[in-house]
Amino acid sequence: MTSQILIFLLDAILGLFSLALLLRFYFQLLRVPFNHSVSQFLIAVTDFIVRPARRVIPGWSGMDLSTLVLAWLVETFIVTVVFTLQGYNFGTNYGGVAGVMGLLGIVEIIKMTLYIGLITIIVQAVLSWVNPHSPLTPLLNSFTYPFLSIFRRIIPPIANVDLSPLFALILIQLLLMIVAGVHIEVTSMLF
Repeated sequence: MTSQILIFLLDAILGLFSLALLLRFYFQLLRVPFNHSVSQFLIAVTDFIVRPARRVIPGWSGMDLSTLVLAWLVETFIVTVVFTLQGYNFGTNYGGVAGVMGLLGIVEIIKMTLYIGLITIIVQAVLSWVNPHSPLTPLLNSFTYPFLSIFRRIIPPIANVDLSPLFALILIQLLLMIVAGVHIEVTSMLF
């Protein structure tokens, strides 16, 4: 019971922090406007650790790799602590366990990225029907445009209805199924 509470608190607090780091990375990568309140919030929440990390982890091709690496480290830490609290005995092969935990951290980052895309597309679609002039609309458009534009080139609108979000959501669901299978395979490497 106590371990379940600790796992929940750890996953809630550090999981949200990892989400903030990952969102900051994608906002910078996709050139989302930083004058928006959501962007300012992400900067305020993560700046204390991102600035020092930039001195150690350089950017590459316009990408701020420090935020991505920090999100991966946080996810790897979460996965490791969760397995430890659940009573798994890792044995003496610390190198192999560290590698598997690192792989599980990557899988969690990919899964979180897919969920970010899924939720963003759903919120954008709902806002386009309910309140197309919402302050979130430009933020969501700049975030989803690179992905939805691929589908928009292939699938034309039917009676002025854009079906690209529907096909993007189907693809994301398929990718989430694949990621779940990879997670099981990587976890089986431990035992």
